[in-house]
Amino acid sequence: MTILITGGFGFIGSAVVRRLLTTTEEVVVNVDLMTYAASPAALGMHAGDRRHIHIQADICDHEAMREAFATHRPDRVMHLAAESHVDRSIDGPAAFIRTNVVGTQVLLEAARHHWNTLDAAAKAAFRFHHVSTDEVFGSLHEGDAPFDARTPYDPRSPYSASKAGSDHLVRAWEHTYGFPAFVSNTTNNYGPWQFPEKLIPLVTLNALEGRPLPVYGKGENIRDWLHVDDHAEALVLALMRGRPGATYCIGPRQERTNLQVVRAICATLDRLRPDPAGPRERLITYVADRPGHDFRYAMDPSEAEAELGWTARYDFEAGLEHTIRWYLDNEAWWRPIRDKTYGGQRLGVKA
Repeated sequence: MTILITGGFGFIGSAVVRRLLTTTEEVVVNVDLMTYAASPAALGMHAGDRRHIHIQADICDHEAMREAFATHRPDRVMHLAAESHVDRSIDGPAAFIRTNVVGTQVLLEAARHHWNTLDAAAKAAFRFHHVSTDEVFGSLHEGDAPFDARTPYDPRSPYSASKAGSDHLVRAWEHTYGFPAFVSNTTNNYGPWQFPEKLIPLVTLNALEGRPLPVYGKGENIRDWLHVDDHAEALVLALMRGRPGATYCIGPRQERTNLQVVRAICATLDRLRPDPAGPRERLITYVADRPGHDFRYAMDPSEAEAELGWTARYDFEAGLEHTIRWYLDNEAWWRPIRDKTYGGQRLGVKA
């Protein structure tokens, strides 16, 4: 079997590629444009695997996408390529609309054209798996039931609006053309190889360097934290077992406030690498809140767990320590990023 993955050098995409190359015999065709957050190093021991084929191309490029499908004839597709950081979408929404909406439409059409060339058995087995976010559902209040597959869409940021648009396109292609596509929505991911603009690596690296640890508003916003390896396992299961037209809500039931997460990072680092200057909670700095900051996200994964035979393995504290230990051991990867690409400056302040 040949699997085409978009964004396979990204944080979640690379975890999926690693899992596929470790646990299956499939060929993985990785379409990745190599934007700022892409990391070939994230494939680790699989970087030279002959079953991994990289195509450096833009998913908005019609001809390149048609050529990728015509050349490699994939049996299944997992679409992960996306602009993904809310703060960056506040500063520059156009790139998010282009990649997440237009790019998804271009990819859908290339995949549908390919699907129409398959024989009956291959058409029936083909799947297009679109990977999305819980942020398309809007914001929960404390005490509200978690999101599930029937939750109405209510995106609040340029990022979540662009992902909502792409979700709707995938569902429209499935309904209108009978194209065998489905969607999965997930909670906040964390783990090794995450670009240090996101909360957990940003706070971890700032704390190591004795820099301020920015907490938006009062730090009361709540997220449901999923280790990326758990998510990769769920995504591969969905790719192999997913039903056309389905929605899979993937989450770990690990809700924490942002302030709880930051304090947990400080406590873990204080234990693993004590700071002579004292406990790192002294570095917590409350800053102006993100514009339009959603209060709470949480997902009910019951249906996905039952259908896919999956549950998250990491509890948050164990997963966080695993992640922090990885950053402590891999300064050779993140130091050049901090020095040359992204130094930890505040994003999302243009509103």
